[in-house]
Amino acid sequence: MHFTLTPQPYWEPAEDKFIIHQTKTYVAALGGEEDWDAEVGLKAEIIPLTQPFAIYAGNVFRGLVKFKGKPFPGADVEVEYWNPGKKVTAPNEYFVAQVVKTDENGTFSFSPPQAGWWGFAALAEEKDAIRGPDGKKKKAEYGAVLWVQFTDWPGN
Repeated sequence: MHFTLTPQPYWEPAEDKFIIHQTKTYVAALGGEEDWDAEVGLKAEIIPLTQPFAIYAGNVFRGLVKFKGKPFPGADVEVEYWNPGKKVTAPNEYFVAQVVKTDENGTFSFSPPQAGWWGFAALAEEKDAIRGPDGKKKKAEYGAVLWVQFTDWPGN
């Protein structure tokens, strides 16, 4: 079963555009474990190609990035570990948000080094998407965001 959240677009004056992050996650519960690879229909979306639940840390996770219903080749997919309380210290800032690119089919893969929640985000822009504070049509940055929980192998 999947959960999606598309918050109200917010205006980012420094970038002269709106930001819209369309977030999705999956939960295996109540018999809703099927169709985890089905497209939900968001404007910006990451479709899992690996079951997005009951997955071990170190497994390879694959996804397909789509924008406006079409595969998005060459997209940067930022990958971040959810680190509340900053319990884990990265060696330097380059390790905080790692980046993988989608291939010519819009697919990517990533293998998280440890258990926990990992966020995948691919950004795409649309010109003349929403009327801004000045009444003129402005760009919108759509973020296809997917959160996946990875679990330690038993005995670790």
